[in-house]
Amino acid sequence: MGDAGMESTVSPPESTAQDSFFSMTDVFLISLITGLFTYWFFFRKKKEEIPDLPKIQTVSSPARDSSFIEKMKKTGRNIVVFYGSQTGTAEEFANRLSKDAHRYGLRGMAADPEEYDLSDLSRLSEIDKSLAVFCMATYGEGDPTDNAQDFYDWLQEADADLSGLRFAVFGLGNKTYEHFNAMGKYVDKRLEELGAQRIFELGLGDDDGNLEEDFITWREQFWPAVCEHFGVEATGEESSIRQYELVVHTDVNMSKVYTGEMGRLKSYENQKPPFDAKNPFLAVVTENRKLNEGGERHLMHLELDISNSKIRYESGDHVAVYPANDASLVNQFGEILGTDLDTVMSLNNLDEESNKKHPFPCPTSYRTALTYYLDITNPPRTNVLYELAQYATDTGEQEQLRKMASSTAEGKALYLSWVVEARRNILAILQDMPSLRPPIDHLCELLPRLQARYYSIASSSKVHPNSIHICAVTVEYETKTGRLNKGVATNWLKNKVPNENGRNSLVPMYVRKSQFRLPFKPSTPVIMIGPGTGIAPFMGFIQERAWLKEQGKEVGETVLYYGCRHEREDYLYRQELARFKQEGVLTQLNVAFSRDQAEKVYVQHLIKKNKEHIWKLVNDGNAHIYVCGDARNMARDVQNAFYEIVAEYGNMNQPQAVDYVKKLMTKGRYSLDVWS
Repeated sequence: MGDAGMESTVSPPESTAQDSFFSMTDVFLISLITGLFTYWFFFRKKKEEIPDLPKIQTVSSPARDSSFIEKMKKTGRNIVVFYGSQTGTAEEFANRLSKDAHRYGLRGMAADPEEYDLSDLSRLSEIDKSLAVFCMATYGEGDPTDNAQDFYDWLQEADADLSGLRFAVFGLGNKTYEHFNAMGKYVDKRLEELGAQRIFELGLGDDDGNLEEDFITWREQFWPAVCEHFGVEATGEESSIRQYELVVHTDVNMSKVYTGEMGRLKSYENQKPPFDAKNPFLAVVTENRKLNEGGERHLMHLELDISNSKIRYESGDHVAVYPANDASLVNQFGEILGTDLDTVMSLNNLDEESNKKHPFPCPTSYRTALTYYLDITNPPRTNVLYELAQYATDTGEQEQLRKMASSTAEGKALYLSWVVEARRNILAILQDMPSLRPPIDHLCELLPRLQARYYSIASSSKVHPNSIHICAVTVEYETKTGRLNKGVATNWLKNKVPNENGRNSLVPMYVRKSQFRLPFKPSTPVIMIGPGTGIAPFMGFIQERAWLKEQGKEVGETVLYYGCRHEREDYLYRQELARFKQEGVLTQLNVAFSRDQAEKVYVQHLIKKNKEHIWKLVNDGNAHIYVCGDARNMARDVQNAFYEIVAEYGNMNQPQAVDYVKKLMTKGRYSLDVWS
C-alpha cells in the first residue's frame, strides 16, 4: 500500500488505482526497452569500430622506412653494405666500403640490418649493377651481434629465392675463440644456399692477429673483382670526402645540448626503464675495494646499486659499462690543436637520406665528444691516417702517413711497427708529428665511437637482487715509445669512490644476457675453471648454489679450479671461498699459485692431477663444465687437458676425445666465457 500511495502522489489527481498499476508497468517496459536499446547501440558501435582500428594505425609509413630497396632507388645507390657490429669495427669497415664505391662510378650506403626488412634482398636485382656486402662480426661463442640477431633468425627460417642477388662477405672474428668467424661463414654459406651469387670470396679477419691488415688485403682484391663483374673502372685515386658538415652553435639553449647521454637527451636526469645500450641506467657505486694484498697490479671489487631500476639479471650475465676518457688526455687535444673544447657544435650528415644524422649525439661540445663519445686511446686505423695526411705541412710526415695507409707491403709493415706494436693512439701521433694539425671537427668525424666494456657479473640475483658486482683488474703498461698507456674503463672504475665528497659516484650501465648458465637441476655437478678475474661469474654461481642449499634443495658437487700468481698477493675472494668451502657449498677448492715455486703451476695442471674424479663427474654424473678467462692460452690449455682425460678414461683416440668434448659443448655442458 505504501508503494501504491507513493505512486499515486506523482499521478494526476483524476487517475484511478488501476490506471496507477498500468502506469508502473509502462514505466518498467519503457525502462527495459530503453536499457536494451542502449546496450545494443553501444555494443553495435563497438563492433563497428573494431574493423576501423587498423585504418587509424597507418602501417604504410614504417614499411616504407624499413625498405632499403626503396631508399636505394630514391637516392641512386646500387651498393648496400650491411654490418653486424658489437664494438663498432664492422660498422666502421662498412662505412669505408660504402665510401669506396664512388671511385668506381658506383654509389654505396652502409646499413644496420636491425633497421631494415632483409627479406627485400630478393628485390635487389631491380637495381642496375646492384651488390650487397656483409661485414659480419662474431660475438661470444659463435653468436651474431645484437643488431644482426633478427637477420640471423631470418636466414635460418627463410626459404626465399635470392637467385638475383649478388653478394660478398667479410667476417670479423678472433682465432683464439672456438667458433672463429662463425657468423661470417654462416652468412656466406646460407646466402649461396638460397641461390645468391657470390662475386668475391669470403674474407676472414682475425682480431688476434692484425684485423686492419686482413681487411685491407681483402678490400684491395674485392674491388677489382667488382669492376670485372660489372665492367666498370676506377675513376681516380682514393680521395678524402667529408661525410659530415660542421655547425658551430654560438647562441644555443644549453638544455638542448648533450652532455654524455647515449640516446635520449636528458636521459641521465630523468631515468626511465627499460634500460639498454641506448638508455643505460646510472647505478650508484656502493662499494669499491682493492682485492689483492700486494703486487704491482690493482684488482678490485665494485658493487653497483640497481634498486628501483627494474633491471633483472641472472648468474652468468654480463654488465656493460660506459666509461669516460681521462680528462688530462682530453685537455691535451685542446692544447695541441689550439681549440676551445667547450665550443658547442653539431656534425650533420651531408646525406640527408641517411638514418645516421650524426656520428654521435649532437649538439654537444668537443670536450663532451672526446670524453664520452670517441675512442681516443686505441691505435687509429689506416683510413684515419689517410684522411689526416692532407693536414700535415711537413712533406716527410705526410708521406709517412700516406705510406702507412697504403696497401703496399712496406706500408703495412710500417703501420704494424709504428702504430700497432708501438701502441700509438691519435694523441701520440699528433705529438710525434708536429706538423700534423687537423681541424678538430674532422678528427671527431674520423675517430670511432667509444664502446661499452663488458664484465662478467660476480654476484647472484638470488642473493643480491638490488646489486651487481664487478671484479676487474686495472690495465696499465708502458709502450715502446716510453709512454704510459692506461685502460679506459678499468682506470675510470678504479676512481669511482663511493660517496666522494658527499656525492654519489655513478656508472652508466645495462645488463646483457648470456648463455653462461647454471644447470637447470641444482643436483647436477658443476666444474668451474676461472683463474684471475675469470673467477667473477663463479662467485655468482657459488652464491646461488649456497642459496639453493639454504632453500633445502639437493645441490650437486660444486668444484672450483682457481689460479693466481702468488698466494699472499692476488688470491681473490680468499675469505669468501674459504667460508663456502667450510659450509660445504664448495665441495672442492683447487688453487694454483703459478709463481710461488720455481716451476709454474696453472689450473690445467691441477685438472690433470684430479683427472679420475673429473671423468667420473663428467661421464657418470653428467657434470657441466664452465671455463672463464683468457682465451688465447688458458682456455685452450684447459680444453687440451679435457681431451687427455677423455682419451685416457674413455678409452678413445685423440679425434674421438675431441669429438666427445665438442658434443659436450653442443649440449651446453661445456661453456666458455672468455676474452683475448
